[in-house]
Amino acid sequence: MEGVSKQYLIGRVRDTHRTLRDVIASAVVAPIRRTVRLIGGNLSAAADLSKVFWALRDVSLEIKRGEVVGLIGANGAGKSTLLKILSRITEPSSGFAEVRGRLGSLLEVGTGFHPELTGHENLYLNGAILGMRRAEINRKYDEIVAFAEVEEFINTPVKHYSSGMYLRLAFAVAAHLEPEILLVDEVLAVGDMRFQRKCLNRMQEVGQEGRTVLFVSHNLQAVSRLCERVVLLEEGRVVHDGPAHQVIGEYLNARRGTTAVREWADVETAPAGDVARLCAVRVRQDGCVSDSVDIRRPVSVEMEYEVLKPGAVLLPNFEFSNDEGVQAFSSHDLDPEWCRRPRPVGRYVSTVWIPGNLLSEGTMFVGAGFETLQPPAFQFYEADAVAFHVIDSLDGDSARGDYGGRITGIVRPRLTWTTHCLSPAQPSASPSSVDA
Repeated sequence: MEGVSKQYLIGRVRDTHRTLRDVIASAVVAPIRRTVRLIGGNLSAAADLSKVFWALRDVSLEIKRGEVVGLIGANGAGKSTLLKILSRITEPSSGFAEVRGRLGSLLEVGTGFHPELTGHENLYLNGAILGMRRAEINRKYDEIVAFAEVEEFINTPVKHYSSGMYLRLAFAVAAHLEPEILLVDEVLAVGDMRFQRKCLNRMQEVGQEGRTVLFVSHNLQAVSRLCERVVLLEEGRVVHDGPAHQVIGEYLNARRGTTAVREWADVETAPAGDVARLCAVRVRQDGCVSDSVDIRRPVSVEMEYEVLKPGAVLLPNFEFSNDEGVQAFSSHDLDPEWCRRPRPVGRYVSTVWIPGNLLSEGTMFVGAGFETLQPPAFQFYEADAVAFHVIDSLDGDSARGDYGGRITGIVRPRLTWTTHCLSPAQPSASPSSVDA
């Protein structure tokens, strides 16, 4: 793919084929337009204005055979447009895209299903639309039906299916294609959580079979699990292209911000409930506010808040998520001084201490919440209130040791290892002691 751009005109519909109805409508509107012009209006001008919108701008990518590449970005970034160009659904305004190999697309799950046909009939119809031969469908029929979990209803018209059943069957058909290149656009949002995991596992199998996959999704955990390489689009341009964990981290940082301190000076806008109001959240290391912390040393996260009413048992809490959007752990106030004890009205600071050599390298996002236990009530929750970068040490005295690569996992504790030699090697015999 080289220099691909796609332009659309918005704000005006071009008259390509004028029908008799269009001519009559124009004749009716013409006197109104003339009247508006006479009184100084700009209805005509507004109606004739058109605006150029670039869905893609000078996108150049090379995806090699067997790569599984994620495509992420905000809504309107150009992800779906890029897949449509690769699928030959639409043509680029400039540049070119070359695809080598049999291509299958999962751009809109369920496209081609007819409501009056049964699941059995739609399976064959949809399979044919997606490029499967009848023999191929016959061979995979039982596997597709079992995957969709609609065996009991396969001979029922799909208009009687629930939305979940409909989408499960559509995904099952599409997921059992055997193309060399597979384009996937946000198809994992089908069914319940159990079936979503099943879909994700199926997509992982496709990648492990050595096919080339371009996967678009807002589910960053799924992208991280499926893809080693990720491309980030912003306003139609490629802004990052690299290892999945790195690009996803940059995307989350740009969206959420990585400030180590948040303060709410205005009581009108501060997160609050009837009993408590949030004043500030801060990340500290060695007593100083810091958005970059040494992985080997303890880190503290503090919540400053006001108690507005007396008599309630309070439970401040934090949730910690990594740069892939996965919740690493949560923690609530365990200070024995205030356990089961109501707090008087006043201003407080509650701090959680995280030991060194526990967190994994990367960015941690902290959500701050507050509840009361007696009486039980939710007070507030501020998602991604603060964030901080965990920087690993290359000195060899952390859990990294002498290893220089990426250490995976949500947490990365420094654990004790011991090694014992069970069978010492015997010294080899000298040439002089060998019998002739």
